[in-house]
Amino acid sequence: MASRDIIVGLDLGTTKVTTIIAEVDDQGAQLIGLGHCESQGMQRGVVINIEKTVEAIKESVLQAERMAGLQVESVIAGIAGDHIHSMNSKGVIAISRRNVKDRTGEITQADVDRVVEAAKAVNLPMDREVLHVLPQEFAVDDQKHIKDPIGMAGVRLEADVHIITGQVALAQNIYRCVERAGMRVRDLVLEPLASSYSVISEDERDIGVGLLDMGGGTSDIAVFHEGSIRMTSVIGLGGENVTRDLSIGLRTPFDQAERIKLAHGHCYLPNVERQEEVEIPGIGGRPPTRVSRQQIAEFIQPRMEELFELAMAEMRKANVWEMLNGGIVLTGGASEIEGAAELAQEIFELPVKVGQPTGLGGLMETARSPIYATGVGLVLYGLEGRDPFLAMEGADESTVFRKILRRMRAWFEDFF
Repeated sequence: MASRDIIVGLDLGTTKVTTIIAEVDDQGAQLIGLGHCESQGMQRGVVINIEKTVEAIKESVLQAERMAGLQVESVIAGIAGDHIHSMNSKGVIAISRRNVKDRTGEITQADVDRVVEAAKAVNLPMDREVLHVLPQEFAVDDQKHIKDPIGMAGVRLEADVHIITGQVALAQNIYRCVERAGMRVRDLVLEPLASSYSVISEDERDIGVGLLDMGGGTSDIAVFHEGSIRMTSVIGLGGENVTRDLSIGLRTPFDQAERIKLAHGHCYLPNVERQEEVEIPGIGGRPPTRVSRQQIAEFIQPRMEELFELAMAEMRKANVWEMLNGGIVLTGGASEIEGAAELAQEIFELPVKVGQPTGLGGLMETARSPIYATGVGLVLYGLEGRDPFLAMEGADESTVFRKILRRMRAWFEDFF
C-alpha cells in the first residue's frame, strides 16, 4: 500500500490546542481530520506547564487521528507570545563577477542566500535567536523594488528583510512538548504568518492589509503590502481578558463568563437590543439572576476597544498605517464576538472583515470558524513546501529557512 502524503498543523493556543490533518492529492490538500481541546498548560502563548501541555497535545491529536484514520508522526507547530520581537534590516553584497568584460555577474540563488544572510547579521541578546527571515524586496545596483532578482545582471545586490526573533528556551519548550507527545516538529512557524495563509488573499497582500489574530492570551498583528510582510507584533491582550472582565462584572465564575460571552456577548452597544435579558447562574447556592444584554456589552466593549486601539498604535508606531489600503482582517476566537467587526471599523476608520479560513478541500466546512485560522494556515504553509517570502523560485533545502530550522532542531538536541 502506497504511503499517504500527510500534513499536520498544530496550533498551541492559550485556551485551546487544535490539530488539523490534511492529505495531499492532485487537487491540493484535503482536510481529513480535526481535533480541538481545552489547553491548560499555556499562558499568553508560552508553555507554563509541560505535563498539561503534553496531555492537551495528545488529546487534540488523538481526536484528529480518529477522524482521519491514521497516526500522526510529525507536525508543523505554531509559535506565538509576547516574547516574539521583529525588526526590519538591510543586507548588501557584491555580486560574483562571471563576465570579466562588462564587470557584471548574473544573480543566482546563492547570491540571494548570501544577501539574506548579510541582512540577518544583527546583534541579538544571548537568549534570542532568529525564527524567520522574510525578504520584502531587493535592489540591483540602482534598480529598486525587485521581487525576484535571480537571473538579473549587476554589481551590487541589496535586500530589505523582516526578521522575527523569539526566546530560545520558549521555542525549545514547544519542541519538548511535541516530542514527549510522541511526534516530531517538522517546522516551527510564527502563528500570524500561518493564519495569513488561510484568511488573506493574494490581492489583499498586494494592495495592503493588516491581520489581527485575536487569540485567548495574546493578539498577533501582521501587515502585508506589495506582496510582502512589512510588520509583525504581539499585544498581551486577548479573549481571556474579555472573559475575566465579564466574570468580575457579573460576579460569576470564569467558565460561566466564557459561555455567556460566546452565547450572548456583544461588543458594539449601538446594535444591542436593550430589552433582551440573559439568565446568569447563581454560585454558592444563590438563585440565578437576570441581566440585560446591554449590561453584558458594557463589560465587553471597553476591553475590545482597548485591544483595537493598542493594535492601531502598534501599526502607527511601525509606520505601516498608510499601507492598509485593503483595511483590516480580524480572525481568532475573539473575532467571533458579535459586533467585533463593527466596533473595529469604527475605531480603525477602515474596512474591516472577519476572516474565515479557506484553502483546503475535503471536510473544510468543519474548520470554517476563525478559531481554526492558524491550524489551517499551518497546513497551507506546509503544502507550499517553503516560505514564499523567504525562498525564491527554484530554491531547495539549502535555503536560509531550512538552515534556520536545522539550527533550531540542533538547539533542541543540545539541550535535550
